[in-house]
Amino acid sequence: MSNSSADASNSPFQPFENALDRDLALRHLQDATNGADDGELFIERRKSEMLSFDDGRLRTASFDASEGFGLRAVKGETAGYAHSTTVDEHSLKRAVATARLAVGDGGGTLAGGPAGTNRKLYTDKNPMDDAGFSVKVDLLREIDDYARGLDPRVVQVSATLAASLQEVAILRPDGVLVTDIRPMSRLNVSVILEEDGVRESGTTGKGGREGLIGLMSPDHWKSAVQEAIRIAAVNLTAEPAPAGVMDVVLGPGWPGILLHEAIGHGLEGDFNRKGSSAFSGLMGQQIAAKGITVLDDGTLPDRRGSITVDDEGTPSARNTLIEDGVLVGYMQDRQNARLMGVAPTGNGRRESYAHAPMPRMTNTYMLGGDTDPKDILAGLKDGIYAVGFGGGQVDITNGKFVFSCTEAYRVKNGQVGAAVKGATLIGDGATALKQIRAIGNDMDLDPGIGNCGKAGQWVPVGVGQPSMLIGGLTVGGSAA
Repeated sequence: MSNSSADASNSPFQPFENALDRDLALRHLQDATNGADDGELFIERRKSEMLSFDDGRLRTASFDASEGFGLRAVKGETAGYAHSTTVDEHSLKRAVATARLAVGDGGGTLAGGPAGTNRKLYTDKNPMDDAGFSVKVDLLREIDDYARGLDPRVVQVSATLAASLQEVAILRPDGVLVTDIRPMSRLNVSVILEEDGVRESGTTGKGGREGLIGLMSPDHWKSAVQEAIRIAAVNLTAEPAPAGVMDVVLGPGWPGILLHEAIGHGLEGDFNRKGSSAFSGLMGQQIAAKGITVLDDGTLPDRRGSITVDDEGTPSARNTLIEDGVLVGYMQDRQNARLMGVAPTGNGRRESYAHAPMPRMTNTYMLGGDTDPKDILAGLKDGIYAVGFGGGQVDITNGKFVFSCTEAYRVKNGQVGAAVKGATLIGDGATALKQIRAIGNDMDLDPGIGNCGKAGQWVPVGVGQPSMLIGGLTVGGSAA
């Protein structure tokens, strides 16, 4: 039986026909989880392709294929996990012996399986089949030529086209089989402009759980090149950023990465169960300004962070984390949900079969308000307008963050002035949530470029937010 969006009988990925006998695999899984609280057999096949064009030539053309399984048995706070690149009974039997080390003498009560779903959030089609190799190379070359012809200041162009297909089968101890087929594609364009001996870069990208066709259309890639050149040109004219405590207006969409890092991680179940989050023990309390509502939603069609089911077989959901400023929920996998006495939320994710699942974000965003973004800027007397972000660092235990701006502007008396470079935003998530003074009506999601790291594992995610005014952030800059 199956409770997923893509039944195993229709999937080209057939591990229980080609590699393992399903009944035999189930018996081994049941042996591993006898006396445990939970567990599963996760089998994965993944194919990926990446082509990179840099400095007028094809620099990288790679294709990767992998397959393997991970077997897990959970008892209390302990989990036994074993994985193998070989999907056969011999490897599975060895994995059972390892996983059972966490179960010991048993005594656990096996948790019930996840609810079923038949929805489809994305296509089953392999995006790598959308175009031939030579067509993809020609497109990257055309992007390079177009960028250089668009602006004589362009001295370097980098373009990357990537696609992958992940197929998973999750067998649970009660015999339920959950499957999912997850496509992904992405196009990135970066340029470097030089003027009077000064060089600046601009980068843009787009992607999602869809084919390459839309990304390869001239309307899309030409606008991507134009945007990358625009960002680089803005930074060529930028002045050194000021330093000090000031009000900051964040733009919509991708600046939600600050929300993701400074707040989102602190709302994951494991950090709160262990008491290591800045938001631990605050359930039901006002932790943000009135009007702030934050969601984690894995059900958005075709989005980069969306998953029909998580990597434990639980259907993804639209989970409210903060409602009108009040903390109302955490993101949970099955283990942490059980230990905290709540329901799983469909946030049990893993990088691959070689990794155990943990609570992770999907698409995390703040809902829009009712203020016109122009009015928000008009009310900014002296501060920064930040619309693009690069790297950042966050301490989960206290929520303190440091983020670098890739595109920002000085604002005085409501007027957006010169671009500034070298600006960093410094603060802590808990305080920043309470210092939000205006929320725009322009909520937007990022273009599909996000990756999230946690405990050495990387998964694709989405972020989003409306324009907003945050008071009293520390801005690090280099202006005298």
